[in-house]
Formats: sequence, structure tokens, C-alpha cells
Amino acid sequence: MDEFYFYTKGMTVGYHGTPLIRNIELKVRRGEILTLIGPNGAGKTTILKSIIRQLSLLGGAVYLDGADMGSFTGNELARRLSVVLTERVKPELMTCEDVVAAGRYPYTGRFGILSEEDKRIIEESMDLVHIRELKDQDFRKTSDGQKQRVMLARALCQEPEVLVLDEPTSFLDIRYKLEFLSVIQKMSRERKLTVILSLHELDLAERISDRIACVRGDCIDRFGTPEEIFSKGYVRELYGMTAGAYDELTGSLELEKTPGEPEVFVIAGCGAGTPIFRRLQREGVPFAAGVLWENDLDYPAARALAAELVSEKPYQSFSEEKISQAKKLIDGCRQVICAPGLEMEGSLAEGLRVLARYGQEQGKL
Repeated sequence: MDEFYFYTKGMTVGYHGTPLIRNIELKVRRGEILTLIGPNGAGKTTILKSIIRQLSLLGGAVYLDGADMGSFTGNELARRLSVVLTERVKPELMTCEDVVAAGRYPYTGRFGILSEEDKRIIEESMDLVHIRELKDQDFRKTSDGQKQRVMLARALCQEPEVLVLDEPTSFLDIRYKLEFLSVIQKMSRERKLTVILSLHELDLAERISDRIACVRGDCIDRFGTPEEIFSKGYVRELYGMTAGAYDELTGSLELEKTPGEPEVFVIAGCGAGTPIFRRLQREGVPFAAGVLWENDLDYPAARALAAELVSEKPYQSFSEEKISQAKKLIDGCRQVICAPGLEMEGSLAEGLRVLARYGQEQGKL
């Protein structure tokens, strides 16, 4: 295990002496990001709380740089590991800057006096997560998203070697989700900060993680790189999905398709059709689509939402069989929609032009 900066051996976690997840084997190199994913209640937070010693281990050990973390004093642990949990802190009469400054206490001694160097690090940490304008605000009066960024600044203020975060993006809008994770990724690259976190957003987990651990049942069901984890059909199995669809390649989620015989035929491609597919689904209109190459941007949504789909292997000219299949579907539909902005030029688009002309001849386009 020498090559791994953080790792666990035979780690078992649970509550009141009752094991919940057994024999957890995690390993991550310095400067890497490890993400825990899995359904609600699977035990992701329990694992994180056990790593940071908020819960006692029921078996095994956690190692940092070759040393058993169970042997660290509280101050040693605070200097090497910092935490951002979902639990709400409620400091009384503290500004956001005061909360961030609390991250320096492992370094200030018993009197808690901040040096000029401490103050510089506090300001730098606030700048990293873009909260300088909040420095004089009452922490209790900030939004959930602002509180989360303040707590990240406090964690970074500790100058840790390992950062542990539990669902850190849950209360952030899309802008701050990306900014938050970009800061973490930058810190892992530039400062070799090792990050261990849990996420519900699978698309973000797939993009930011070096390694992913899938928590399922009483064990880690899979552990590996995003490319190894997000293989076809696994996410549906992991989460026990019974409705809708998830595409591992694009990270897109789709609701249930509308059942029934197609009423509308959509000529689509290059991503132009997906908004139409989703609108028809919202309106409860079953539809057919085609002809789509299997690597087209519209293909994942069409596969998930269309009652009937005519597809072709990538970059192949549409065969007469596929054209005939699509025409037959058009015959049974009351309307044909040609997606706005669809590129209809070039030899590969000839089949689409044929279908558009056929729909027009039928008075349905």
C-alpha cells in the first residue's frame, strides 16, 4: 500500500456495535479525488464519519501516509485532515470571517491569537471560494449555499493534507456547484490535496473523480476509475432504478417514456431533437424518431423516450431497410416534425431529406 497516501484495511463501520458496512477497502494517492456514490441510506455518511473519527470503527483501520490514523492526537488530526459535513453549524454572533478564522485554531496555541501569517491564509482561503464580500456578514443570516462556501474556506484554512466532504454541493445552485468543485479540483492538482467526498450528482462525480467507491448493501460493491464504474447498465442496478433512464456516457437522466402507439414522427439529429423529445414526453404524446446514428447526440434521449426508434450504425448511409421502416412509422403518425436547426446538407443527410419530403408529400410535415 506504499503507493497510496490514504487507504483503509478491513474497515467495518456501523452504530452501537452493529456493523452496517464491512471490510471496506479504499485507496487513493496523494492529490487524487475519491468519491462515494450510492443510494440514500446506503452508508456513505457513516463511512465518512468513521474516517474522521466522529464514529468509532467496528473493525479494521484507516491509514494516512502509512500511519494508523487512530494513533493521531486530536491536534495532529486537525492539522492533517479537515472536514465539511452536511450538519448545520450555528455559531453565535460570528461573522463569516470569524468562522473561516476558526480553521486556524490548530496552529494558534491555547490563546487563539492570530498571527499576520494566519490572517493572510484566512484572506487567501476566502478568496479561493469567492466569499470576500461576505466577511463582515453574520454567518447565521447567509444562505445555505453561502454557508457551504464559508465552511469550505474554513476547511482550506487548516491547510490540510486530506479534505473530507459530505454532499458538499447539495445546497448550491449550478454556478456555485461548478465553482465549488473547480476549487477542489484546483487544490488537488496544485497543492496535492487528497479529497474524499460523497456526491448525489452522478454527472459531477463522473467528471471530478479519480476513483469512485459504490456503496451498496453491506459492502463496497465496486471500486475503480469513473471509466470502470460507469459501464452500461450498472448505475441502474446500483440505485435499483424502476422508472426512467440514465445514460452513463452523457450523464443524462430521462423520465418515463409515454406508452402507446406513436402519434408523431420526429426527424432529428446533432442534438436538435432532444428538446422536442422531452416536450412531447411532458405533453404525454408517444412518438417515434429516426433515422439516428447510434453515436448521435440525440440518440440517448431518443432511446429513452421514443416509443419507436429507427437507428443506424455510426457514419453509415441509411439503408433502404431503415428508410422503409421510418416511412412505415410516418404512415401511422398524424404529424411529422423536422427538428429546427437540423443540418440537412451533405451526403449523410440524404436519408433525412428523403424522410422530410415523404412527410411533406403525406401532408404531415
